Amino acid sequence: MTQRAKFSAIVMAAGQGTRMHSDLPKVLHPLLGRPMVSFPVSAALEAGAERVVVVLGHGRDAVSSSLAERFDGRVVSALQEAQRGTGDAARCALPALEDIDGRVVILCGDTPLLTSGCVGALVDRASAEGAKLAMLTSVLDDASGYGRIIRDGEGHITAIREHRDCSEAERAIGEWNPGVFCVEAGFLRATLDTLSADNDQGELYLTDLVERAAGDSRVAALPWPAADLHGINDRNQLIACERILRLRQAEALGRAGVTLRDPEGSFIDADVQLGRDVTLEAGVQLRGKTRIGDGVHIDVGCVLTNVTVATGTRLLPYTVASDSQVGAGAQLGPFSHLRPGNELGDGVRIGNFVELKKIRMDQGSKANHLAYLGDGDIGRGVNVGAGTIFCNYDGVMKHKTVLEDGVFIGSDSQLVAPITIGKDAYVATGTTVTQDVPSEALAIGRARQQNKAGLATRLWQRLRAQAARAKK
Repeated sequence: MTQRAKFSAIVMAAGQGTRMHSDLPKVLHPLLGRPMVSFPVSAALEAGAERVVVVLGHGRDAVSSSLAERFDGRVVSALQEAQRGTGDAARCALPALEDIDGRVVILCGDTPLLTSGCVGALVDRASAEGAKLAMLTSVLDDASGYGRIIRDGEGHITAIREHRDCSEAERAIGEWNPGVFCVEAGFLRATLDTLSADNDQGELYLTDLVERAAGDSRVAALPWPAADLHGINDRNQLIACERILRLRQAEALGRAGVTLRDPEGSFIDADVQLGRDVTLEAGVQLRGKTRIGDGVHIDVGCVLTNVTVATGTRLLPYTVASDSQVGAGAQLGPFSHLRPGNELGDGVRIGNFVELKKIRMDQGSKANHLAYLGDGDIGRGVNVGAGTIFCNYDGVMKHKTVLEDGVFIGSDSQLVAPITIGKDAYVATGTTVTQDVPSEALAIGRARQQNKAGLATRLWQRLRAQAARAKK
């Protein structure tokens, strides 16, 4: 395979996006859990860009912070103080590219469907034809609102005309400008300084570079499907693009050995990682940086956020978990809730209506029913009975409960932290534990039961008489 020519990239992300009707900058609206602008940036990097400059304007601090967090210094920012058009935006990026040669790919920050394959193909076309400028072209039945591609009698591109500046004949043209260019760096620098704002918008148009390039040589064109090139201007377009991304993702997962039962009804963020032989039933949502190991089965309606699940574990329906780790061969659910900070070992069982928070639970331990366990360290082979509560909060501070290996906690017990239950100790059903329990000891703390002969009959009579009087 021929080595790709050296190139850098500019991503335009300065616009306000008023049609989103949002306080959030348009390019930070998420698709598959990632900010919109990250998609074209990733496409450029994956295609081999040596440097990516993102031009910021509206919401620049938030956008810059998001880029720094996601791309860890591989992307630099440039500022467009006033919105004076795409040509001005590209000019604002030039100081960050002053030491580079080769070519510069120019992308829009609101085009999440653009792929690295598309970017690479455009660079290759520009190199193959030795063109000062290469561009993507596409065709729509109705190109209203888009700039039209103007060709001469021989079919060569001579200019791009913005919709509002088009004549009636030019508006009938179906070939439109997707706004993706590959420009020789020296030609870009020299030409941007000569652009004029003599147009209906009073802006500097990047598209004027096309006419300049056509005057010097021939513009290279790469036709590309319109489905990959549309930008986002409002929430409807955002959802439509995300749907396309989800279907692409489902296809890729299927080829990689994942069974996704309901691609339309499941939501998997772009940063999620899935192993082989994973099965995802309908309505599953995997968010953030969730990591799923080989052979894991995730049943209907589970929602996981930043959760790591090891090999062979099964999540039963409607398990909700965040910021936790689950070992191999474990079972969670149905209707389990893991709040942040849990570390569950291999073979652990967490059952219906059990809530965990900051729990470390070792191999083979279980809490199968109706429990709240917060701020605890649970050893191996521990059984936590139904209705158990770790009383971890005194109104000011959180305290820790420790259950050592082999402990048995009977149903409906309250463990008032800070407290330690020693190895192989036994807490009897219905006990409120307020002191440490030594290893192998039995803790029992119930009031003595008394049976009063005949009193039930008299009690029922009194209660029924009271009810009858209340109805009068």
